[in-house]
Amino acid sequence: MIPELKKNSEQKMLKSLEALKHDLAKVRTGRAHTGLLDHIQVDYYGTPMPINQVANVTLVDSRTIGVQPWEKNMISKVEKAIRDGDLGLNPATQGDLIRVPMPMLTEERRKELIKVVKHEGENAKIAVRNIRRDAIAHLKEALKKHEISEDDERRAQDEVQKLTDKYVAEVDKQLADKEKDLMAI
Repeated sequence: MIPELKKNSEQKMLKSLEALKHDLAKVRTGRAHTGLLDHIQVDYYGTPMPINQVANVTLVDSRTIGVQPWEKNMISKVEKAIRDGDLGLNPATQGDLIRVPMPMLTEERRKELIKVVKHEGENAKIAVRNIRRDAIAHLKEALKKHEISEDDERRAQDEVQKLTDKYVAEVDKQLADKEKDLMAI
């Protein structure tokens, strides 16, 4: 019972960390990376599709993403989807390649983005702590039902706390990396 509880808790904490990484990837820095466009949906013959399923998404240089739709008639739809996306990007078509330049970030915009990043990080930490709380509640319930001994319960609580500390530290590391990324010019 205790190993299963720890395993479930760790899996949930890992999912919280993955969700944070996914959310942080959406926060735009001054540099280009292909993952920036992952959540943009393109109308593909009436069906919304992720952009990477209708086009090749590559880096042209450190500040430009290149998007090359597989079908010529999709060029204008892909360009419109990028322009209408929530990233404030302004794509330009050159032949069958759509170039998406990354605009420079102002100091004010960087500070706003850091606030957003910190908020996402705090939400991830809250999620990890909630998982810890639920695990400890399960342990106390098992102790009440005499399914485990007090020593086992205390040991398991310590292990769940160590897991929590590990994942909170990992969240802090992700935040520090993203902040450094945002402040780099």
